[in-house]
Parts: sequence; C-alpha cells; structure tokens
Amino acid sequence: MSSSTEAAGLDPTVLRDKLFELWQWKDLQTLHLEALEGFSKLSEPLVALLTILECVPGKQKGRSHTLGQHIVMEFQTWMKQHPQVTLSSLTEQQSAALQRQALSLLVDAQSNFIDGLINIYQLISLDPAVLRLHIMRLQGLMCYKAAAVISIKLQLQKELDMEEMCVPLIMQNKFPLAESYVTGHSHLEKQLVTLLDSWCHPTFSVLDITKKFPNLSLLKVWKDQIHPKVLTKQVFRLMEKFNIEQGLCPNALHKRRLDSLRFLMYARFVERSMTEENWCDHVQYVVADDFELQIHLVNMLVKYCTIQTAAQWSVRYSIPRNRLPFGVWETQQSLPPHLLQIPASDSVQTEWVPSPSHCEKFYQVPLAKDKVHFVDTLEALQKCQNIVLKDDTIVGVDMEWPPNFGCNPTQVSLIQLAISDQVFLLDLCENGFCHHPETISFIRNLFSRKNVLKLGYGMSGDIRCVLATWQQFLKEPLKLEGTLDLLNIHQKIQRNKIKMTQDRPKKVLVGEDSAEKGLSLLVQQILGKPLDKTEQMSNWERRPLRTSQIRYAVADAYCLLDVYSVLARNPACFGLPANLHSITSSQLGNSGDKKKKANQTERMDPAQVKAECQRAQRVSQSRSDTEKGLLCGEKPSEDAPPLAPQQLRVVCDNMLQGLGSWHKLKAVSYSPVDNRSKVFGPRWGRAAVWPWTVQRRPETRLSESSDTSMSSPLLVIFSAVARHATAMNMWWFPIKTWSQCLHRKVSCRIGTALTIHNNRMRR
Repeated sequence: MSSSTEAAGLDPTVLRDKLFELWQWKDLQTLHLEALEGFSKLSEPLVALLTILECVPGKQKGRSHTLGQHIVMEFQTWMKQHPQVTLSSLTEQQSAALQRQALSLLVDAQSNFIDGLINIYQLISLDPAVLRLHIMRLQGLMCYKAAAVISIKLQLQKELDMEEMCVPLIMQNKFPLAESYVTGHSHLEKQLVTLLDSWCHPTFSVLDITKKFPNLSLLKVWKDQIHPKVLTKQVFRLMEKFNIEQGLCPNALHKRRLDSLRFLMYARFVERSMTEENWCDHVQYVVADDFELQIHLVNMLVKYCTIQTAAQWSVRYSIPRNRLPFGVWETQQSLPPHLLQIPASDSVQTEWVPSPSHCEKFYQVPLAKDKVHFVDTLEALQKCQNIVLKDDTIVGVDMEWPPNFGCNPTQVSLIQLAISDQVFLLDLCENGFCHHPETISFIRNLFSRKNVLKLGYGMSGDIRCVLATWQQFLKEPLKLEGTLDLLNIHQKIQRNKIKMTQDRPKKVLVGEDSAEKGLSLLVQQILGKPLDKTEQMSNWERRPLRTSQIRYAVADAYCLLDVYSVLARNPACFGLPANLHSITSSQLGNSGDKKKKANQTERMDPAQVKAECQRAQRVSQSRSDTEKGLLCGEKPSEDAPPLAPQQLRVVCDNMLQGLGSWHKLKAVSYSPVDNRSKVFGPRWGRAAVWPWTVQRRPETRLSESSDTSMSSPLLVIFSAVARHATAMNMWWFPIKTWSQCLHRKVSCRIGTALTIHNNRMRR
C-alpha cells in the first residue's frame, strides 16, 4: 500500500493546503522549505503546479503579492536544482495541453506571476493564433490592463490591433501602459501619436469613442485627459520621445500654434510687454503658411487692435472676402495704397548709451560698446578662450534662444560670457561655427574647468538647451565643475524675507510692490534697479542683432558679476552663509526650515492677536460687551447666561466653505474672514466665522464623552487653525484632521447635532 502511494507521489491538493496554511500564518521561511520538499515528492511537477495554482486564493488585503506568485517563484528556484524537469521531457501533445492550461491562468496583471508561468511553460512558443485568442478573451472580460501586460510579455504587439488595445487603457487612465505597449515598435508608435493627434481636431467628439467601445464607462479623470490642451502636450512629448516628424501631427501643431497666437495677442495688446517689431516677427513665425491661422489672426486683430490693422494683415495673406470679419473688406477698399502694406520691420540701430530716463529706471552695464566682442570665427574663439579660461576667472554665463512656443526643439542662438572688463557673444547662428569641433571643445572645457567660476541663473534650463543644440553631449555627457547657480541663492533670500535697497537691507515680503520676477527681481533687490526685459522674447536668430538686443544680452550676463560681488562681500546681510557655494537646491526645502518656520508662526505677537480680535469684530458685529470679551479671549463668569443662537462663532477651515454655502439655504448665515489676516495668514487659506445654535455655556469643552443626544452642533476646528485659536483663548474641539474625525464616534454626534439643528431651522 505504501509503495503504491510513493509511486503515485504526493497529492498536489495536500501540498496546496499545507502551503496555504503557512501562507495564512505568514511563515514564509517554513513555506519555502515545505515547497522545495513538496515539489520533489510530486510525480508530475509541471502538471501538479497547475493543479495547485488553479485553487489558490487571489489578492488579499495587506499582502503585496499573492500566494500564487510565491509558489511560482519557489517552483522556479526548485527547477534550477532539477534541470531535468522541462517540457521537452513530455510528448508534444502533453506539452501543448499544459501550455494551454497555463495560458488560461493568465488573467491578472501580476508581473512576477506572468513571467514565471511564461518561463516555466515556454508560452512564447505557443501558436500565435492561440495567444491572440486568449488576449481577445481577456478584452471581452474587460480585463484590458491584464491583456496589455500579457501582450507585452508575450511580444504580441504586431499580432494585435493597436487601437483596440490602447484606447481602453487611455480611457481607464492608464496612459503609461499604453505608451509602454507601443514602445520599441516604430509603426505602433506612429499609430498611437496619429490617433492622439486625431483627437486634437476641433470636430472630435467623445461619442466617437463610446460608440466603438460601448461597454466602457468614461472616468472623470479620463475626461480631463482628453482636453485638447492636455492631448497636445502628450502628442508633442511622444513626438520628441519617438523621434516622429511633426508633419504627421497637423492637428496638434495647429492647436499649439493657435494657443501661441492667443498668447502673442495678450502679450502685445493687454500686457503691452512686447514691442511691435518683436510681435510681428513672432506672429509671422507662428502663423506661417497655415490658412486657418491667418484667418484667426485677422479675427483676433479686430478684437484686440483696430480694424485697419486687421485689414493690413488680411491683404498681406490674401484672405478671401467671404472669410473676412464684418467691416474688414470695406476698410481695405478705403485705405490708401501706402497703408495697405504692413511696415517692414527693419533693424533700427539705436545709440549704445540709452536715454537718461532708461538709465534711471533700469540696470546699466558699466562697459563701452568696444568692450563687447562678437565671436563668430575660430580666430575670435581662440582669443576668447585665452581670456575666459584663465584660472581663478569669474564668468557670468547666459544664453539666448528664440521662443519657439513649443513647436520645435529649442536650440541656443547666442551665448554670453561676461568677465570684469569685457563681454564675449558667441554667435551660434553663423554657418559652420556652431558645430565646429573647436566650438564644441571650448564649450566642454568651459563647463568642466574647475578653476573657472561660472555664474548663472537657472542653469538647468540653459544646460537642457545646450544638450538640444549639441547632440554630442548626450553620447559623452557634459561634466559640470565650478558652477554657481544664483537661482538657489535667490530662493534662499526669498525664504529669509530679505530685500536689499541701495541704503540697507529691509525685512519685507519678497516681491512686495514689485512686478519683477526671476533674475530681474534679484537684480532689483541687490542692486536697486531691475533689468529691462523688453527684448527677452525677441527673435535671436535674426542677423544683424539690434543694438537693444545686444544691450539686453550683455546686461543679462554682466549683472551676474555685480550681484555675486555684493553678495560675497556681505552674505550675512542677506541671511546667507559665508560660503555661497554651500547653498544647493536640495537644501532649500529641508524639514528643519519648515519646522523653524512653523515655530515662528506659532509665536504670535500679542499686538497682532489684539488686532485680529478687533478685525473679527468688524467682520461680524457683536451685539453686547460680553460677546466682545468672549471674542477677544476673556473668560466668562460662572453665572453667565447661555449664549443666544446668533452669538455662537465657529472658526472653520476652508474645506467647510461648501457646507457653509449649503447652510445659507437653511437660513444659517456665515461671514468669511479676510485671508490676509496677520494671525491666520494666507497659508491657512480662508476661514469662516459661523453663527450656529448653541445652548451650553461657552467655557464647556466638548469631549468624546459628551451626550450623543445633545442639541448643539460641535465646534470643529482643524489643527492648522486650532493653534491660533488656542493662542486667542477660543474654545475648540481638538480633532487633528477631518478624516480622523470620520473614523471616530464623534462623526455620529456631528451628524446628529447638525440634523437636529437643521430640523429646528426648518421649523
């Protein structure tokens, strides 16, 4: 009897039950030993493994992986010790049957489980028709994620329809998986990008997708993902990643150019931050030969500018009469010939020294024009290299490129290198100079020279453009040594709330009464005057450059030297350490600064508390001296009468603003507290003072032991506001977060109190 049992081997169900019991007890070490021993006792391990896997439980709460995954992993370990256990030891018919049985178990997107079964049973060798049928079965069961993962593992992308696989994934907010599905297959990459581009067309409707996939429900998150602006961003990102030509995505390109045209209209006619010459250059670049964009331009000019300007541009692009806005054609006919054409944007050469008003308003470079050198030949580059790359030299580095509005890769047009007595402008638009080996070698030496201090502002953006300009630095990475990004120092100054005037430092909020930002704001804070940013968005590929452009480019690089000089002389004045190089971007958001800032917030000035009390009285006028005292923290006497329903004030976080609006419909009014409060501050958002019904004395502190049938609503104050409420001697119920409140018995009391309260208000 025992000999026949040994010949039959261990029953797979017995091994399964034993492993399941150990799994439940989370005894993984014993499970490992039992699995290895049990697999050796099985008469047909490959058959028994499938029998075990068919009956093991699936995902369990609190477990990162399933028992099936663990068993498969242990079986692979056991197979390494028993290499004779393979499908080749079975007949072809038996192998095919086991492969189909193993394939039927692949119904979930568990990566380790899928990889294990594919390796053990060599599922890739199965007939592609059988594999394709299994994927279609999963799609019919709406297991789209599992179908995609298994298709990738089995390399079935070429056998399946890309749209049927990827569209459901995108609709279920699994775009990264859809992207992984097509990665490495050029024709599928183009199909996905082309599909997304078709969704950017103005006539696209979600109904077109729901008709093809009627069983899928559109998630709210997915509806946001198909917004044309979001889709356009995805299309351009994938075009860059997959190296796809823009000609394959006309709809996304049109949408991006249309958005750019709207921005140019706003910058020129609303903000008035762009000169007419720069605006004309950018408009012609954005509109190009797109007929629909030309019509959009004329319509926008009618709205933002004058009908005469719209008529001039309509003549330039030969817009037919039936596509013109009302009145433009008549204006064309009435204009004299010399006004029908748009004035040519010739480069106007102005004086190097600007007007006195400009000098008084903006930062000026203390250099004559002959100290600015254009570098566009190898001889000039050699002279520049001999001066700039000397040891212990401090160089201000900046770069300029034309705004491409996200339509083309950004490449550097001009590099400015400023030292104490002169500035070099590397003209990268000169034919043959940009990609000459000597130029590339100079750029590499400049950034890798440790003894040359390179100053910049936001250097990460400059480096990205350098990599886009010279692909050689992607193959052989550019080494950065001896660089100091003043952006990190500026952020440190902002956190210290230090602003520098010409006389002395002054503690104020950074940017107060100032429209400047970025480097211009830093220059204004340190040197007293901002930069003139008029030419920031000019066309830096046009040659020759205007004098105003050269002046702007020189100032952008040279101001870094002046700012560094002031900061290095007296860093403590700006709240900076003596070693400016010790300030890095990783140190700006550390927990120590946050804790210190929170402690400073908690220590409030009594005068501020008193002012807040007075302001709170103005927000919601009190009707008695007793109520005014309560509001400002005075403790009531023991024989004080109960508060009237209209006298209760509850301070709440802005999460309850919606609840307050709802209570307004129930005759319960509330008044919003000014979010510029010095006590609460803008970091706490808006608060609200609510008049709610109460019958217990105000000094009573509510606790979890309070009677659940009480008729007054609870006072709930969030931890962010509670600290300030405590400092003002307000009464508050200490629940840290609303989510914790919902998991405590208090939630029932809140609901009961509000229900009773609302019923009373209805009566």
